[in-house]
Amino acid sequence: MFTEAQLYSPVTRSDQGEVTVHLSDEHPGVHDQRYRRRRNAIAALALDYHRGKPLPHVTYTKEEQRVWRIVSAELARKHRRYACAEVRESAARLALPTDHIPQLDEVSAALEPLTGFRYAPAAGLVPLREFFGSFAERIFHSTQYIRHHSAPLYTPEPDAVHEVIGHANQLASPRFAQVYASVGAAVERVHSERALKFLANVFWFSMEFGVVREHEQTRCYGAGLLSSFGEIEEFRHAELRPLDVAEMGRATYDITHYQPVLYCADSVDEIEDVIGGFFETMDDDTPDRMAAVKANGAR
Repeated sequence: MFTEAQLYSPVTRSDQGEVTVHLSDEHPGVHDQRYRRRRNAIAALALDYHRGKPLPHVTYTKEEQRVWRIVSAELARKHRRYACAEVRESAARLALPTDHIPQLDEVSAALEPLTGFRYAPAAGLVPLREFFGSFAERIFHSTQYIRHHSAPLYTPEPDAVHEVIGHANQLASPRFAQVYASVGAAVERVHSERALKFLANVFWFSMEFGVVREHEQTRCYGAGLLSSFGEIEEFRHAELRPLDVAEMGRATYDITHYQPVLYCADSVDEIEDVIGGFFETMDDDTPDRMAAVKANGAR
């Protein structure tokens, strides 16, 4: 199983149609029955959605809106210091609201004219092939729930902050959006689960946790860093390695801790050439070919 899948709280539907989000014992909202009912209701909206229907709207509470305002303000300050110029410029064009949680159709309306991407609802984990494959159609599957109010600057799982502030600001860049579209095209060529896992790992170490050098400083462009109040400060202390797709595709990582090793590009051009170029040509045999080349080069 893709390691990042462990981040998502499992969602089930009973024979009677009751939807339940199963929070872990360590989740900040696990003992808050009101929050748990909210999570179940929001997940049910996504499960009931069918393509072609209007995107479901969530009636967010004042408490949830307050969390969004707090996180938006704090992350905006972090982005000014640590995000790369490409992300800052695309975020300025997208102009996400900071005073309220945007509905998915609101995000799509702002994003689609910029790069053609639009959002679709997800109750929780979307299967890898469906999630990455949808990028070919410029669709991004997004959760709609918000982290628990007791810890507004922390979440143990991807929520709307991660999906929107992290990914939408990245997807507003035509250069990064094209990398996403190349991921979707690659999924159509990849049939083995082993190759799909390799693809997912490269995506994790680039579009989720990628960093880039800019004016002799290390800046972030990965959505996981852009949406994490804590990790966006800590990534500068990670071990930085040059882009190496063969290594990235096989690297292991612990999702419960800040990433100790990150892969740093020298420019956005290099991200397009190395990461985008990999996704544009990847097939089932690519991981083995890369391993063979790397082994021969080490001799």
